[in-house]
Amino acid sequence: MTSVALESIVAIDGQQRLKRLGAACVVLFVCVVALYVTGFFDAQRFIEGGPAIQQLASEMVPPNFERWEHWVIPLRDTLAMSIAGTALTVLASLPLALVAAPNTAPNAVVGRIVRTILAAFRSVPEIILGILFVAAVGFGALPGVLALALHSTGMVAKFYAEAIEHVDPKPLEAAKAAGASRFQVITHAVLPQVLPQLADITIYRWEYHFRASAVMGIVGAGGIGFELMAALRLIKYDEVSAILLSILICVLVVDGIGSALRKHLK
Repeated sequence: MTSVALESIVAIDGQQRLKRLGAACVVLFVCVVALYVTGFFDAQRFIEGGPAIQQLASEMVPPNFERWEHWVIPLRDTLAMSIAGTALTVLASLPLALVAAPNTAPNAVVGRIVRTILAAFRSVPEIILGILFVAAVGFGALPGVLALALHSTGMVAKFYAEAIEHVDPKPLEAAKAAGASRFQVITHAVLPQVLPQLADITIYRWEYHFRASAVMGIVGAGGIGFELMAALRLIKYDEVSAILLSILICVLVVDGIGSALRKHLK
């Protein structure tokens, strides 16, 4: 390799490093501006808030588990909400993802419409959807399940579609060349390639659903969130800390189950 070629390679590498450095500086600048706008650099607010934080912490310790028996059923409902919400999410997300992915969509227009609908689903927070469903179907776990499923469909279907979009096109071409129908192409050439990724996405979403379900009760959508909100309203911060610890234990258990499932599916 000539010295001219080496100098060219070094020059190109230097330009790429400068571009990456410039991009990193822009991201850092944007982050600093965001922190400034939100008041993060206002030291006076932290100083003034110190005594209140100290008082709150003193009232939360030690945790009060006297009413633990009243939290068992809400925690069970929270777990049930997370499982039911995940099941509905998968049922809705898979067909929508197949229509949204460019390589499996019927046509570009339909794919774009579905992707827009999915963006609309994930743009509304679960807590807002929970309020709307409580108004529609009443209090209980059902509105929480519907809120989780609707919001997560927008996110999970997007992830599913991205996984489907990046499959190896050769099996699809081979299936089409063999005269396979559209349904056969999907079931024999697309899904076998992406099932491990779809399973990972589903398990991660289930773990997220449990954490999200824990606060759905704040708006009357069932679960342990209702007990948490009641303790906050009564200013029983020792019970609040006990409920939060209970939620933390359950989250760790759910995360452990999710990790075990991912290892089993690999």
